[in-house]
Amino acid sequence: MTTISPSKNSTILIVGAGVFGLTLALSLHQRGYHNITIFDRYLPPVPDGSSVDISRVIRPDYADPFYARMGLEAMKGWNSTYKSYFHRSGLLCVAQTKGHPYILESRQNVEKMGLMVTEVDGREVRRKCQGMAEGVTGLEGYFNEICGWADARGAIECLARRCSESGIGFVSGARGTVTSLITVENGRKVVGVRTRLGGEVFGDRVILATGAWTPFLVDMSQTSVSTGQPVGFLQLTEEEAETLRDVPIVIDLSTGWFSFPPTPGSNILKIARHGYGYETRRGPSGAKAKAAVTVSAPALDANNASTSFIPDDAEQALRNGLKLLFPQFQDRKFLRMRLCWYTDTANGDFVVDHHPEYENLFLACGGSGHAFKFLPVLGQYLADAFEEQASEIQRKKWGWRQSSTPISKGDGSRGGPARRVLSKEEQAKL
Repeated sequence: MTTISPSKNSTILIVGAGVFGLTLALSLHQRGYHNITIFDRYLPPVPDGSSVDISRVIRPDYADPFYARMGLEAMKGWNSTYKSYFHRSGLLCVAQTKGHPYILESRQNVEKMGLMVTEVDGREVRRKCQGMAEGVTGLEGYFNEICGWADARGAIECLARRCSESGIGFVSGARGTVTSLITVENGRKVVGVRTRLGGEVFGDRVILATGAWTPFLVDMSQTSVSTGQPVGFLQLTEEEAETLRDVPIVIDLSTGWFSFPPTPGSNILKIARHGYGYETRRGPSGAKAKAAVTVSAPALDANNASTSFIPDDAEQALRNGLKLLFPQFQDRKFLRMRLCWYTDTANGDFVVDHHPEYENLFLACGGSGHAFKFLPVLGQYLADAFEEQASEIQRKKWGWRQSSTPISKGDGSRGGPARRVLSKEEQAKL
C-alpha cells in the first residue's frame, strides 16, 4: 500500500507508553511534529510493560553487527543523558559448553568495535561471583567490563517527563485503553481509535507501540508471538547484599538464566530466564480475525497488572540457576514473581514499519526481549522509519514480513526448554 508522507501538522495517535512509544514520540516532537498524543491503560511507567522494572541489561554484545553497533551507540547515552540510571557492573556471558556460537560471534563483534573483553572459565566465574557452587567448572565465555544495568523504571519516568515537558499529551485509564482501530474505505484506511469507554478519537496517523498486546488490534499471527518469560525477586539482607555488591550481570546462554547484582538500597536480587517462554490462548483479535481465532497475549484487563504468577517448571528453572551460581539462596522464598511479556519475531528483529495493508497505520513493536537497552537512540531509528528515511539494512531487518513457519528460532541468544502453551489452570492464575 502506498504511504503518503505525513505533514508536521499531522495529528499523531501513539498507542502504548513503553520504550517504543515514548522514544518515538519524543523524536517526532524533536523533528517538528507537535500534535502527538499517547494512549495507554496507565501513565508511564506502565506496571505490566516489558520496559519497566528495577533493572534491564545494557550491553553492546550481539552476534548481529547491526545491533552491536546500535548498542555501542546507545552506551554513549547511558553514560551521558541517562547516566543517573546506569550502573556499570560488567557482564559475564557464559555457557555450559565450549564454543557457544552466540558467545563467539558476540565477542568477535565487540572486539571489532575496539572493545577489550576477557576470556573466562569456571574458575574465573567463581572468582567474580563469591559464593558460587564449587562444582562450577564447565562454564566458559567472556567478561565485558563496560556493560551494566539500568534502573528501567527511573529511565522510563525520565523519558516520560521529557515527553510531557515537550507538550506531548497522555491519555490513560479507560479513556486511554484502546480496544480497536477505526477504519474506512472497506477497512483499508485507519482514521482513529476506539477506547474502552466507547469513545472515538480521530487522527491522521495511528502508531501501534503496543508490544505483547498488539494482537488485540491487528493480526500478528505470522509476524510475531507474545511470550511470557519468568522473573523472580529475592530479598537479601544488607550483609548478604554486600557480599554480592561487586558481582557482575551473569547470563548462562545454555539455560537462558541470568541475574543482576543486588539493587542498591532495596537489596533485591533479581533473576530471570531469557528463553522461549510461555504462550496463552486468547481471542478473538485483529481487525480481520474470525471469532474462532485465538492468539497468545497477556491480559488486557487493568486490574491484572500486579499478578504474581509463574508456572511451577519456570520457578524450578530459576532455582536451578541459583543452585548453580548462588546456592546459598536456592531455597529462599521469592519476594515476588512475574511473567515479563516479550513480543518475539522469527529472527529477533523489531517490527518497525508502515503496515502494508492499512493506510495511515505504523507499527513499532516486536521488541523480542532486547529493545530497552537502546532507549537513548531508539527513537531516532523509529522516526527514520516513520519518515521513510531509514537505512537499507534497517529497512530489511525491521520491515513488515510474515513467516509461514512457527516463530521459534530467535536470534540465537535464547536458552532453556522449548516454548509451550500454558494450561487452562495456569492461565486462570494470570
